[in-house]
Amino acid sequence: MISVAHAASGAGAEGGMFHDPTFWVALAFITLMVLVAKPVGRMLGTALDDRADTIKAQLDEAEKLREEAQELLASYKRKQQEAEEEAAKILQRAKEEAARLEAKSKTDLENALKRREAAAQARIAQAEATAIAEVQALATNVAIAASEQLLSESINATQANAMIDDAIAQLSGQLSN
Repeated sequence: MISVAHAASGAGAEGGMFHDPTFWVALAFITLMVLVAKPVGRMLGTALDDRADTIKAQLDEAEKLREEAQELLASYKRKQQEAEEEAAKILQRAKEEAARLEAKSKTDLENALKRREAAAQARIAQAEATAIAEVQALATNVAIAASEQLLSESINATQANAMIDDAIAQLSGQLSN
């Protein structure tokens, strides 16, 4: 502080502030700052404007991407809704087809059961006819055997030969009719 006070007292003694080197340094510094401030200000302004333009472009790009993403999301939601509707239609058709197949199966089963029942009844009728024929044949065989036994015990050989000749004669008469 002493040197500043000493310089101030010396400057005043020698002719004023125009002879003080500090004044001239300060004036040169201020002039330099004024001259440099304008181009530096322009450069800083340009740099800040460029930076602002870059940020604005990035924001615009981000907004555009956000809008595209929203459109894609809406598109996928529509596709999902359409797929769900299609799945519901397919499920409904499958249920209808299952009901139709079930009804057809029931009808086919009923028809098959009726055919089997008719076939079983036909087999039963055939078995009855066969059984009746067998019973009649057995009854005939039993009657013939009983007749043979009765005839053999009650008819002698001459009577038997006469009956055979008579049956042959009747047989030739029945064949010619």
